[in-house]
Amino acid sequence: MARIAGVDLPKNKHAVVGLTYIYGIGPSTAAKILDEVKVAHNKKVDALTDEEVSAIRNIITSMKVEGAARSEMQQNIKRLMDIGCYRGLRHRKGLPVRGQRTRTNSRTRKGRRKTVAGKKKAAAKK
Repeated sequence: MARIAGVDLPKNKHAVVGLTYIYGIGPSTAAKILDEVKVAHNKKVDALTDEEVSAIRNIITSMKVEGAARSEMQQNIKRLMDIGCYRGLRHRKGLPVRGQRTRTNSRTRKGRRKTVAGKKKAAAKK
């Protein structure tokens, strides 16, 4: 099992997909890393040799991943909230930031709301 940047990579996935389990590395960055090390993209993580894993680890040490990337993201969001820009206000209120509609959707950001049932029946009984 390959362990890079404090993350256990899944054995049965291709190397290009396995590297995306590290926070801060997406598909294109993973492909660039494997090209630099000269490893086939479709090679399984389990089949990587120790030399290949150490070469990948050396490249990733120069990048901002995991804890450093997460803290930088949090600092960016905090900066937006401190300066009071629109995106910062949306973060502060817990609403969608990128222009999505909120009248019907956006349950991920707003949370699940329970509908109030029985209002029509109460009005009909009177």
